[in-house]
Amino acid sequence: MLTQNADILILKQKIAITSLASISPLGNSPDEIWHNYLSKQTFISTKNFNGRDQFVATIPHEVRKQIDDLRKSDNKYKALDETVLMAILVSRQAIKKSGWKQGEDFGINIGSSRGSTQLFEKYHKEFLETGKTSTLTSPTTTLGNISSWVAHDLKSTGVEISHSITCSTALHAVLNAVAWLQSGLANKFLVGGSEAPLTAFTIAQMQALKIYSNSENNDYPCLSFDLQKSKNTMVLGEAASVACLELGEKENALAYIEGIGYATDDLEHNISISDEATCFQKSMQMALQNIDIKDVDAVVMHAPGTIKGDLSEYKAIQNVFKKDMPLLTTNKWKIGHTFGASGMLNMELAILMMQHNQFIEVPFAEKQTERKEIKKVLINAVGFGGNAVSILLSKEF
Repeated sequence: MLTQNADILILKQKIAITSLASISPLGNSPDEIWHNYLSKQTFISTKNFNGRDQFVATIPHEVRKQIDDLRKSDNKYKALDETVLMAILVSRQAIKKSGWKQGEDFGINIGSSRGSTQLFEKYHKEFLETGKTSTLTSPTTTLGNISSWVAHDLKSTGVEISHSITCSTALHAVLNAVAWLQSGLANKFLVGGSEAPLTAFTIAQMQALKIYSNSENNDYPCLSFDLQKSKNTMVLGEAASVACLELGEKENALAYIEGIGYATDDLEHNISISDEATCFQKSMQMALQNIDIKDVDAVVMHAPGTIKGDLSEYKAIQNVFKKDMPLLTTNKWKIGHTFGASGMLNMELAILMMQHNQFIEVPFAEKQTERKEIKKVLINAVGFGGNAVSILLSKEF
């Protein structure tokens, strides 16, 4: 179980990550994803929405075909949103990699920031035009859809949880799983996030916040972790990613969860974050409290590509690590911001860097002195409302 005294939170036993699977603009297989991380090119392109080209990061055509094939494979799947279908695909892959079987007792917590975006907009348009809507409108547009349908597909018998905590949704799923595993209420947990937000309406919402990229820099439309940029450059991407978590040391572990942290900022505005990201300072300090911070080799930042979002997180990291700054990176310049799935893609990048013992830099960021080994990586995520999560990953038990 978790032990917490005052501000001290201790994991009694590390959590093994025995597999991770993802669908993103980088592809669908670990080798392909790593190969694409080694490239200095972005996977952001333009797509037409209502007659206007917008920057977005889309999943590859061959992965789209897998989603279409899944939809056609079962009559019940024909009415499901892409968030659900992507979650089913990656969940199948993840349990296969971990050696879990269909019908086993494992918990599921897969969330989404926005849920069934495409379906909801489709049904709402139908209602505005006809005054009526389809029979399946309500059951197919609830957030509970994701974990419920994954459980149905995998025939699992454990608890099913779906939630939305905006952009930190996937890492909040990890927090939930850690609590269940440490308490003894579950032995295995499937966690993650899924997001298919690429619609004209969703992009318009981001533009209304004045955070969306209209950059003329086609090489790098999203300048995530460029601390000198003069305008916001956030770009949306689509993705789903899940991980299999188990308690204790495992032979097939990719990495271990060594520390967890969470905090919420005092809000000044609906989407605000404090100038030095107090929430991140608190969540990182909580996640790191049982180790020497000098041992942290890298941080995979949330860094959404906005001026304040990137800079405040950087200041928070400076305040926590002071003279012992680790290597800093992010993946949103390459794949865009995938909202509720983004934290799990940060976990994927952290694990790949530890597996290959190679740091993935941001090509336009200030050069950093690389370390000989990458054994511990901290990952961050935060969403609207300043709800931050930090997870410390370790290569060894």
